[in-house]
Amino acid sequence: MSTGRAVLTVSELTTRLREVLEERFPAVWVEGEISNYRLYGSGHAYFTLKDADAQLRAVLFRNRMRRIRFEPADGLHVMAFGSVEVYPQRGEYQLVVELLEPKGLGALQLAFEQLKARLQAEGLFDPARKRELPRFPRKIGIVTSTSGAAIRDVLRVIGRRFGELHIVIAPCRVQGEGAAEEIAQGLRDLNGLGDVDVIIVGRGGGSLEDLWAFNEEVVARAIVASKAPVVSAVGHEVDFTIADFVSDLRAPTPSAAAELVVREKQAVVDTLAQLRARLARVAARPLRDLERRTDELTVRLRRAMRGELSHATHRVALATGGLRASDPVARVINDRHRLEGLEARLVGSFTRRCDRARYSLRAAVGRLDSLSPLAVLGRGYSLTRRPTGEVVRSGRQVKAGDDVRVLLHQGSLDARVTGTREQDDRPQV
Repeated sequence: MSTGRAVLTVSELTTRLREVLEERFPAVWVEGEISNYRLYGSGHAYFTLKDADAQLRAVLFRNRMRRIRFEPADGLHVMAFGSVEVYPQRGEYQLVVELLEPKGLGALQLAFEQLKARLQAEGLFDPARKRELPRFPRKIGIVTSTSGAAIRDVLRVIGRRFGELHIVIAPCRVQGEGAAEEIAQGLRDLNGLGDVDVIIVGRGGGSLEDLWAFNEEVVARAIVASKAPVVSAVGHEVDFTIADFVSDLRAPTPSAAAELVVREKQAVVDTLAQLRARLARVAARPLRDLERRTDELTVRLRRAMRGELSHATHRVALATGGLRASDPVARVINDRHRLEGLEARLVGSFTRRCDRARYSLRAAVGRLDSLSPLAVLGRGYSLTRRPTGEVVRSGRQVKAGDDVRVLLHQGSLDARVTGTREQDDRPQV
């Protein structure tokens, strides 16, 4: 019999809801806090967007994940753009995220801070791992764009200061999609030559977006892995990138990088020219004066060398003593030994106190057991009580016809007195 009611199946109702939601919210911005963030091996990320009163499931598929510059994490306040879709198998709706931006701090700046903190925690910014530039480089590698002003500035400075140097250029893009991979590959190619003494990597100035390739982790890792010391020369003096922090030396500009690389070699050339002039003047003097002057210079040089060596040795001894006194590893080892000794003493004291307490408890239990009325009943005796609960200790307390209860070791008897005796009938032992 038809009732006139329209009955939908679960699938039909879900389909209608899906059509309404997906048609009503094809593109929407949602602001909230990330929670329960999970990144799976498939590359898809699932999380929840929530505020004080509600929460919304969200998914960020792998092909969209590549567009996100920063690393999403629980507790991060973000703005998500996407579409609302229904997942019929679970009867749930979710936001399929197309774009994700941090609230407040820009995405690039947040990504910069996240990568900087992670690499710093690995110790890649530690000055102790930075290498000194070679004093006499014979071959210099340069990783940059061949069409930019940076390469022209570097070559002009090197040519002016020391034109006979061997220069190897690894051309690459320095901005845009794929630039970071090309920069990293250029570093690897120069290291693969095996005879490059120092590498300059950089470009001219620009916006944060223009310089972003030098903030990519792949470039930072390639700089760290370089066998040759790396000088970063990215942008202007006020610009800082991740490459600056991990490189062996930061130059404020590409031109300054070229000056730093060839600085000491030019100084050697100037010194040789001065020595040549002095030797020419000395050669004109009599041989005796030359020998005397040579002896004096030798003595002064030896005295100066001994003084410098003694001073350096003293500084090294002071620094070594200071390092040993403040060595955190030694302090940790000493504190660990103290902790182990205190732990052993604590365990021993606790064990002894437990043993004494256990012995005292057993003794007390034995004494209590010997005094327990139940122990007496266990030897065959009984306890008689009147209905009022009074314990019967004498035949004079009851008379014939009274009801009494006899408590045995196991169970009890309800009895009636048929007679009493005044005399003591207790068995003789």
